[in-house]
Amino acid sequence: MMAIQNPVLRGFNPDPSICRAGEDYYIATSTFEWFPGVQLHHSRDLVNWHLVHRPLNRLSQLDMKGNPNSGGIWAPDLSYHDGKFWLVYTDVKVVNGIWKDCLNYLVTCDTIDGEWSEPILLNGVGFDASLFHDEDGRKYLLNMYWDHRMYHHPFYGISLQEYDHEKQQLIGEPQIIYKGTDLRYTEGPHLYRVNDYYYLFVAEGGTTYQHAETVARSRELFGPYETQPDYPMLSAWQDPRHPLQKCGHASLLHTHTDEWYLAHLTGRPLPNDTLPILDNRGYCPLGRETALQQIEWVDGWPMVVGGKQGKVEVPAPQMEPVVWEQDYPEHDDFDSTELNVHFQTLRIPLTKDIACLESRPGYLRLYGRESLSSLFTQAYVARRWQAFSFDAATAIDFRPTTFQQGAGLTCYYNTENWSTLQITWHEKYGRVLDLLICDNGQFSQPFGRKPIPVPEETELVHIKVEVRVQQYHYSYSFDGQHWHTVPVELECYKLSDDYVQGGGFFTGAFVGMNCIDMGGRRRHADFDYFMYKELEG
Repeated sequence: MMAIQNPVLRGFNPDPSICRAGEDYYIATSTFEWFPGVQLHHSRDLVNWHLVHRPLNRLSQLDMKGNPNSGGIWAPDLSYHDGKFWLVYTDVKVVNGIWKDCLNYLVTCDTIDGEWSEPILLNGVGFDASLFHDEDGRKYLLNMYWDHRMYHHPFYGISLQEYDHEKQQLIGEPQIIYKGTDLRYTEGPHLYRVNDYYYLFVAEGGTTYQHAETVARSRELFGPYETQPDYPMLSAWQDPRHPLQKCGHASLLHTHTDEWYLAHLTGRPLPNDTLPILDNRGYCPLGRETALQQIEWVDGWPMVVGGKQGKVEVPAPQMEPVVWEQDYPEHDDFDSTELNVHFQTLRIPLTKDIACLESRPGYLRLYGRESLSSLFTQAYVARRWQAFSFDAATAIDFRPTTFQQGAGLTCYYNTENWSTLQITWHEKYGRVLDLLICDNGQFSQPFGRKPIPVPEETELVHIKVEVRVQQYHYSYSFDGQHWHTVPVELECYKLSDDYVQGGGFFTGAFVGMNCIDMGGRRRHADFDYFMYKELEG
């Protein structure tokens, strides 16, 4: 019998919003500062999923230049109604401090992978906005309502306000319909009408290991809402050994086969055999992922089948399996004129003056831009870590003329946490390989004054990273056959939400290709291929 294996969306796919269009199922997940914005995934059986589109692909929809780490797209909401798709999203401009500067927008499209509309500005009073389509045809916007007053908890409650699509604006005044429970941090609202009740689903407890999902219901749209007696409905906090942690931020699904499921956020910490499990539940370099659980209704309340913590293996719905072709080649030779859908960049679109597949056919050309510490214009093309063990590699033709230029293979969490093995220039040796590390904003160069010289006759320098659960290391080759290991072990946990200083960070580890030219000359590097091969999940 077919079963759902969790997580269904591996590697940095948080805040899932699930919806159905006929017999097709879609999940939207957050992308934060990565461009294009919002990941849209498709399935016809809830078991097999594939990435089909990122709808926010132009600056008029999403301009994140200068956005802070873990700013940008928070918790998109996807729905299908009136014969088209509706997507509500938040663009967060300030992450830390007493304010959350953010704006909520709405875009629509007749097809999931089409050209989505120009955005309609909705409000800026709080994040995690969603759209509810009531049975009478009226529409309502929900979002958490932010309170910056330092003497009050910042999560003020869940706001509800009517939206007039003909006028393309909110009408009336927002009302706080639910204040949450003693778990606090009430956010991520989704509203559903099931039989005689409105059911309000909210995330609570914060998005780390205390994360949870609470349900409240009311016979009236604007309340009052009563909380499910045995709340929270979903949480792994009470089960520290469970492989799926951080469970919360959920959305409800009613299938065309009359079955009920729940899509929710989860995280899988690295194995921890040394620290007390109740003191520190670990680190999740793969970021927050998406899982599915089966739902049953008991006394008018939704319950997770198998317990509040959810299950790794879940019975699949009564649907015929539909398996998709592999959408990412292990070895991408850059023979297409478009990048594979799994690649993203930071904050900005990849215009041809930054990245080009046509200047040198069979190569990805990156024009050197700002450093890996920049919040503005980086020439960095990367994909998610989606397994605990994998190999990634590339081959680079790069001819720097100054130490201010570099091109290499980079493992990256944010502007303050990354490592890169790059080709650069040295006064004594000429072209060299150098390892540069940024660890919570502290920089180091393990090679010191002795970088690795690149033989003058070498055209392509091959660089590889081998990620093995707890550690990763780089290696290099000047002929593509004989590899030399860089004798520096790097810790995978340092590329995780749980490690990054200050808190409030929500993404996951990436691996990719970058090119830097601090002198503004835009010296280019040509990448011959990109290899990504998973060894275990």
